[in-house]
Amino acid sequence: MEIREHGRGHVRPKVVTCRHPVCLVLPFISMRASLGVKVSFGVIGVSVIFAVLKMSQLLDKAKTYVADKVANMPKPEATVADVDFQKVSRESVQYLAKVSVSNPYATPLPICEIKYSFKSADREVASGTIPDPGSLKAKDSTMLDVPVKVPHTVLLSLARDIGADWDIDYQLDIWLIIDLPVIGNITIPLSQKGEIKLPTLRDMFA
Repeated sequence: MEIREHGRGHVRPKVVTCRHPVCLVLPFISMRASLGVKVSFGVIGVSVIFAVLKMSQLLDKAKTYVADKVANMPKPEATVADVDFQKVSRESVQYLAKVSVSNPYATPLPICEIKYSFKSADREVASGTIPDPGSLKAKDSTMLDVPVKVPHTVLLSLARDIGADWDIDYQLDIWLIIDLPVIGNITIPLSQKGEIKLPTLRDMFA
C-alpha cells in the first residue's frame, strides 16, 4: 500500500503492513488451491491403506476361526491291531498288518491310499503304497489289511545278522490318507514296534 504525503512538493512512498484477517488468510487459500489435487490424492491413498489393513485383519480372523473349527472337528482314529507272517511267494515274504480305524461320521469315508515303511536293524527293508483300498464304514470300526512284502535277499541278509536268533525287531510306519467332508484329505500316521519271526523252511514249502 502506498500513502502520499503532501508537503514541500515531493512524494515519499511508505510501506504499511496489513493486519486485517482477510489479508492473513488469503495466502493460505492460494496455497490450498494449488495443492488441492495433491491433498485429495493423499487422502485417498490413506483411505485405501486403512481399508487394506482392515481387510487383512478380517482375513486373519477368518483363518483363525476356520483353523479352530477344523482342529475341533472329530476325526477317524486308527491303531495297529496285529502284525504277523502271512505267506511266502517266489519273490518275497509277505507279512500282514491289521489296522483298526473308527469313523465318527454318519457317512462312509473314502480312503485315498495307504503308505507303509517296514524297518529292521535301523534300515528300511520294505516300503510301498496301496492305492484306493476302499472306504471306512459309517459310525463303525473298519479293519484294514496292509500287506508288507519283504524281498528274500533282504531277509537272508537279516538272517545272517541275527545268527541263531530267528526273531527280528521291526518298526512299521503306516500313513492313512482319508478324504474328510469339507476339510479334504487328511493323513493319519501310525507307528508300531515289535518283534517278529522269520519264516522257517516249513513255511516256505507249505
